[in-house]
Amino acid sequence: MLAALWAATALLLPACTAPAVPPTPQATPSDCGAQQAAPCLRLIGAVALPHRWNVGGTAVGGLSGVDYDAAHDQYLLLSDDRSAVDPARAYTARIRYTADTLAPPTFTGVITLRGPSGQPYASRLRAVDGVEVPDPEAVRWLPGGGAFLWTSEGDFARGFGPALRATRAADGALLRDYALPAAFAPAKGEKSAPPAKGEKSGPRDNATLEGLALSPDERTAWLAMEGPWMQDGPRATPASGGAPVRITAIDVETGRALRQIAYPLDPVPHASPVPGGYTTNGVSEILADGTDHLLVLERAYTLGVGTSVRLYRIALASASDTLGLPALAAGNHTPAAKALVADFAQLGLPHVDNIEGMAWGPPLPPEAGGARVLVFVSDDNFNPAQTTQFIAAEYRVH
Repeated sequence: MLAALWAATALLLPACTAPAVPPTPQATPSDCGAQQAAPCLRLIGAVALPHRWNVGGTAVGGLSGVDYDAAHDQYLLLSDDRSAVDPARAYTARIRYTADTLAPPTFTGVITLRGPSGQPYASRLRAVDGVEVPDPEAVRWLPGGGAFLWTSEGDFARGFGPALRATRAADGALLRDYALPAAFAPAKGEKSAPPAKGEKSGPRDNATLEGLALSPDERTAWLAMEGPWMQDGPRATPASGGAPVRITAIDVETGRALRQIAYPLDPVPHASPVPGGYTTNGVSEILADGTDHLLVLERAYTLGVGTSVRLYRIALASASDTLGLPALAAGNHTPAAKALVADFAQLGLPHVDNIEGMAWGPPLPPEAGGARVLVFVSDDNFNPAQTTQFIAAEYRVH
């Protein structure tokens, strides 16, 4: 039955392997030796896709989420494209690597995401009043590979807040729209501007559900905000990490919020050389590492410098429950303790793009050590100055 459902994917393609952009010679990677107490990464390889590479009549880009289904040996790649042409969608693909090489992905299908009406979601330039244009960001397969969870940052301009949804892989049909706690709803008229004290609360536009993790038993979904809620304090700057971001546990079956923790962001790593130049840092993805830890990907950008990416590991038990706190303030909570796994600037990559997706891939074979492998993907924003970058790295634990 599952095989039949898989064969009915919205648009099936013949095996379609992406040509990789010619690689740049790698820099010397940093040491990942036994002296490092926390887990660390060893680069396996990186490939980039040609800009707007065509798959199934759509332009590949905006890849903001990735996950692997071992039952079907298939990856799912979620696009946050909100253009006038291509619909909201996800791609299925196969990604192969050895201990020392990463091959370009082979795309196998396109899944068009459908709304409550059963029709594909409209694009931003074809939007209808009162109908959401989603901003897909993170994705995780549900058990069996017949359906998946995905998040949207929302469509604040039309009054739609962040969302968690379940979709059928066979045809992109919406199976469930989770009712998130009321605190996730955007403030009326919110347009990302910092609020005056006491005026606004809730998430900032375009800084909401960027990360999604499933517990190993697949019963709990962890939802990570990209940036802090307005009442919790300011965004990160080069001078400060700003207010912490909230990561919330949701029961997958009932939809009930179980727990919430506060995660402290780093300051933006670089000040902009451009006077008044834009800087930002936020959580771009999370991933379960066993039952007691999450991996947290921080992605920063500085105008005139570029993107910075760091991977941290947090202990869930180290943080207090913030679910009942209307506002986070010093002394009313304990944030999660975090340990650096890798600064991507030290992996030996000549270039690090806008990494937004992270997933566990198949482990390396026993003859290559059998270590776990992380697969990362970047969102190129459909900008020709950026790339759709795939990275594979061995996750070493001492």
